[in-house]
Amino acid sequence: MRWRTVLPQHCVLLVTCLLISLEAVPIDIDKTKVQGEPHVEGAKIETPDTGLYYDEYLKQVIDVLETDKHFREKLQTADIEEIKSGKLSKELDLVSHHVRTRLDELKRQEVARLRMLIKAKMDSFQDTGIDHQALLKQFEHLNHQNPDTFESKDLDMLIKAATSDLENYDKTRHDEFKKYEMMKEHERREYLKTLNEEKRREEESKYEEMKKKHGDHPKVNHPGSKDQLKEVWEESDGLDPNDFNPKTFFKLHDVNNDGFLDEQELEALFTKELEKVYDPKNEEDDMVEMEEERLRMREHVMNEIDVNKDRLVTLHEFLKATEKKEFLEPDSWETLDQQQVFTEEELKEFETHILQQENELLKKAEDLQQQKEELQKQHDQLQAQKQELQQVVQQMEQRKLQQGSPLSGPAGELKFQPNQHGIEWKYYFSCLAYNTPANTSQNDVCFFCNSVTLLIYI
Repeated sequence: MRWRTVLPQHCVLLVTCLLISLEAVPIDIDKTKVQGEPHVEGAKIETPDTGLYYDEYLKQVIDVLETDKHFREKLQTADIEEIKSGKLSKELDLVSHHVRTRLDELKRQEVARLRMLIKAKMDSFQDTGIDHQALLKQFEHLNHQNPDTFESKDLDMLIKAATSDLENYDKTRHDEFKKYEMMKEHERREYLKTLNEEKRREEESKYEEMKKKHGDHPKVNHPGSKDQLKEVWEESDGLDPNDFNPKTFFKLHDVNNDGFLDEQELEALFTKELEKVYDPKNEEDDMVEMEEERLRMREHVMNEIDVNKDRLVTLHEFLKATEKKEFLEPDSWETLDQQQVFTEEELKEFETHILQQENELLKKAEDLQQQKEELQKQHDQLQAQKQELQQVVQQMEQRKLQQGSPLSGPAGELKFQPNQHGIEWKYYFSCLAYNTPANTSQNDVCFFCNSVTLLIYI
């Protein structure tokens, strides 16, 4: 029997087993029923994007660590708690010099990248106040006090930061969805305020009709139940429902053959259920709500099946779940339209926050308008001064021409009249801004201060 190396994905095992290469035994399935892709020895399993802002750095560090035989062996024998606690990070001191050098270079590149991003962020918030704590949070996945070398502390911080961030990822998505729903309701109510009584009643009636239409859909099976999985087996996989086999089902939907059902593979199982409720062609169906429903289904199944909470479902965990009573006789599943996403108090608080933001934006707009008007006023004044000075220069040039040309001598040479007053005329261009000779050779603009200049005769 051949063993194959796999790289588990996502969250703790995306962090921990993103570091661990587990050994998984291939599962025998009925090849007459399921046509799988032939296994390619040594084929690299592509790791999905974690959504973290340091995702690329995380993956590069893992790839480099996997090249060290000693570290790889330690990872294979370590458990989840050892990795999360940082105990395994101390093994970094024993890796080869080549690996440490490569890790040092990766860290320097990441520090440079973050510094560039933070500088850009500080520039964008110039004169508007900067949240320095938020900026420092960008460095939580590495030791920024030592920007040159990758130490065991860096590995420890990277594991803990990624674990924490990924555990909070779903919560962040739920919060964003709640804001989305509250904004929808806020805009609907604001629109109703602009209508007369008759139009308002029509809109309210249409709104209730759309809600009713959206709620009129076939029964949604409980996610992870036998009925739900058999429906996927029959309709998506095209197999006989009477031949349903959990072990074969697991292998069939382990798309990348890594021995786990990760979050993406689980979410794909709920597509058929979601299609009962949501149709992109229907006005009453919101696809953002569909993705929130998918997330809720995946979280529920993970909570029921994922015993060690590593956000990956093993074959053993999957088969154990199919032996439970809930697998055969689950409770009914409540969809989003049957639940209250937010309360009236939360909506009022949200609207208050929006009003504050609108007032801040209005004040900024007024300040910018005042600055624009002031700059325009200064521009007009400078233009007026420039025109006046140009008129003065033209008058002086006309006066010189009116004085006439010098007389010619017998041979046609120029004959200058003696200066009757003994005055030697000199001139320079004066800068109006400082009333000093300007660094220019033309009566236009001073090179130093960009002010209008005046031709002065002395």
